[in-house]
Amino acid sequence: MASSARKRPRQEPEDNRAECPFKIDVINPDDKESKRKPKKRKTENGEDEDATAKVNLQMSPFAPCGKFKRHETMDLYYKVSPPKKWTDMTRYNSFVLNGVKYFSEGFIYVANDSSIERQKAANDNKPVAVRKKSDDDWVARILEIRASDEHHVYARIYWMYWPDELPPNTLDGKKYVQGRQPYHGMNELIASNHMDIINVVSVTSQATVRQWYEENDEEIQHALYWRQAFDVRSYELSSVDLVCRCNTPANPDKKLLGCTVEACKKWMHEECIIEDALQTTYKRLGTDKPHLPPEPTTKGEDEIEGQRPLSPSETGAAVSAQHSIDVKAEGEPALNGNGNVDVRQTEEEDGPTAPEDAAPSSSRRAVSETAGTSTPSTKLILKSAAGRKGGKPKKKGEANGESSRPWEGLFEVTLNTEKNGPPVLEFKDLREGIVVGEKAWTEPVKCLLCATTVN
Repeated sequence: MASSARKRPRQEPEDNRAECPFKIDVINPDDKESKRKPKKRKTENGEDEDATAKVNLQMSPFAPCGKFKRHETMDLYYKVSPPKKWTDMTRYNSFVLNGVKYFSEGFIYVANDSSIERQKAANDNKPVAVRKKSDDDWVARILEIRASDEHHVYARIYWMYWPDELPPNTLDGKKYVQGRQPYHGMNELIASNHMDIINVVSVTSQATVRQWYEENDEEIQHALYWRQAFDVRSYELSSVDLVCRCNTPANPDKKLLGCTVEACKKWMHEECIIEDALQTTYKRLGTDKPHLPPEPTTKGEDEIEGQRPLSPSETGAAVSAQHSIDVKAEGEPALNGNGNVDVRQTEEEDGPTAPEDAAPSSSRRAVSETAGTSTPSTKLILKSAAGRKGGKPKKKGEANGESSRPWEGLFEVTLNTEKNGPPVLEFKDLREGIVVGEKAWTEPVKCLLCATTVN
């Protein structure tokens, strides 16, 4: 039994809408009815026409790195109605519209009601309201071009989704979501097998869209890109790589820190590092303890004793001693090389992240390309708990009126990375009434998973 593909809104033709008489039906290949021999019927001209359209197979041009749970591929069985009118048209490799040549397999922008109204307002010098990405022109990939004459040219397409357009009950991993998720970048699209046929006069311009492979740091896109796909048959998103201690995807627009310790090699969200630093500081200082600077070290007796040569009376005095040996606690992961943690900066929109069996690339940097300069600091100032929305179950401590994040408003932490030095956490004490101790200090960054200091 055929099921109609979920189409983007197409109202009755008006002056600003391009008419299209064709419809796509998605077919279940296991359906017995779809395999029955087509019946013949007479047209108005007395010609025979199949009452049932031919079932076609569209091999997907998209190959996401992630997987689907229900279907292994995005390949789609479909029918076009009315079938004879479609197949009687000539198939072309390209078409020319307003002097621009568009090719099959290329990406295009397609006008919608929102973009048309916005263009009208701009032409009339009217103010344009603030919009989100899904209010822009739609984006599609051309699969096939057919025409009966220069006034009737049509393209069979796959729609690309803006994350804001994800429908209700979309399966993302183990949960159902709707719309944009925290890991989606601003310029991120989602590939799909949502097939449609459009009149090409609704095409506004060519689009450049590239696939982003998260393990390749050089592929971060400043323009449009996709890493995830949406299967219209099952309302399912392909999986993306999970990172950090929180085990969630990475947002391409946000900074990550990568641990290069051989036993770890994990990427961490900047916001998770800052949140951990705030929590740790609150546990150490609370609401009234001052932060005291560490005691300055001087060259004391212990150091002098360590440098004193062995006396003749001591065992092993005649044997030359090694300089030193690093002592590690049992079970502590061994460091590879210097045991450093690299900084990686994702540039501007979630996968995918580097696989666990390969060391993170150092090309995803958070430092300036100009020698001797550093990237701007990234700051997180936590808002008051009074501004949070209600309705969530109270956690431990909240039942008595206590905040689940009691450090809010007490401290401020900035993650700062420099070209010629390791990243550091810069702290500010926002508490009132603390008259002793330091109000600002820095601390090294430690990996959230293996606790190794970032060097």
